[in-house]
Amino acid sequence: MTSEEVERVLKALFGHGVTHGYQEYIRWKKKKRIGLVVNPIAGMGGRVGLKGTDGREVLEKAIELGAKPIAPLRAVETLRYLVDLKDAFELITYPKEMGEYEALEAGFKPMVVGSLNSEKTSAEDTKNAVKEFSKINVDLILFVGGDGTARDILEVLSSVKKNTPVLGIPSGVKMHSSVFAINPRAAAKMVSSFIRQGLSITQGEVMDIDEEEFRKGRLSAKLYGYLLVPYEPTLLQSKKNPTLPINEELLNQLEIARYLAENMEHGVFYILGPGSTVSALTRLLGIEKSLLGVDIIKNHVLVAKDVNEKQILEIITNKTAKIVVTPIGGQGFIFGRGNQQISPEVIRKVGKENIIVIATKNKLKNIKKLRVDTGDTELDKSLRGKIKVIVGYHEEALVEVE
Repeated sequence: MTSEEVERVLKALFGHGVTHGYQEYIRWKKKKRIGLVVNPIAGMGGRVGLKGTDGREVLEKAIELGAKPIAPLRAVETLRYLVDLKDAFELITYPKEMGEYEALEAGFKPMVVGSLNSEKTSAEDTKNAVKEFSKINVDLILFVGGDGTARDILEVLSSVKKNTPVLGIPSGVKMHSSVFAINPRAAAKMVSSFIRQGLSITQGEVMDIDEEEFRKGRLSAKLYGYLLVPYEPTLLQSKKNPTLPINEELLNQLEIARYLAENMEHGVFYILGPGSTVSALTRLLGIEKSLLGVDIIKNHVLVAKDVNEKQILEIITNKTAKIVVTPIGGQGFIFGRGNQQISPEVIRKVGKENIIVIATKNKLKNIKKLRVDTGDTELDKSLRGKIKVIVGYHEEALVEVE
């Protein structure tokens, strides 16, 4: 019996939409299907300073350095925000750690499709998951990963000629694409709105960089294409904008660097995040900084270059330290994008009061607010509120962190 025939029978039995039984049938018929795929290794290279986990060799090195999976935790966090809505949509996942385990842990009973190629997951598994979701016409693909995962999804949807909207839960290191929610909570809010009343759809850029070049301190980003994404500008991550090397911007960076250098305390370790505004400080001091890594200086001298979380903790334990960060690109993130080496444990040891944020006036004008997404919900809450940002020589601005 077709769905139309079922509908006619139910109308005959229950009337035209008056009874509870018929209303429940209509609600069930319109229930959204959400396909969830988790890239369990996404972002593992961040805290250990590897700039990503593309490739089996890099992943094994990350594990050897003590990297722990973070993507599954991000998936569970997102789904727990949605558990009260679990009867309003159908969750379809890929097996084991690629969605099934996370869904069960969050309190869902998902439909599991497909099978893993082997014990060790790969990009092929992500692609196969998207192929399975396409066969059953899910309404939204929710994925946990980074730019590489977005590229895998783009490749499949392009090949099968599907215009299924997607939404990324950020878990990678590089995060240049504009198909991600700003954090798990934002992702859950967008999914909730998509299920309840629908959202308009827009195009999001899929960007990625060459990890090998990235590890050498050279940023080479490329646009791979576009994916459809639900549109909610306050919750969706914008694309990254490179710092423009104009004279006014460079002069502003130098003013900030001079002010910061003159006020650095003797005997204090300064943990320097990536970014061209921070690099202006090291150029002023005559120090060769890793533009895309995290470095530590003390008394205007380089102590350690391109450090990971473990190395930072070893250096600053029982010492006085401060963190210097600048918002990366045009997204406003001061923690959680490209500087995962400065982990929640590092931030807690240093203390909120010892975080120094620097930004040029032009950058602040464009981003309006700062953001944090450390992977630790309680820490993120504690970092929210107003924070002083050095914007020039003896110039500061109070900016909201959300």
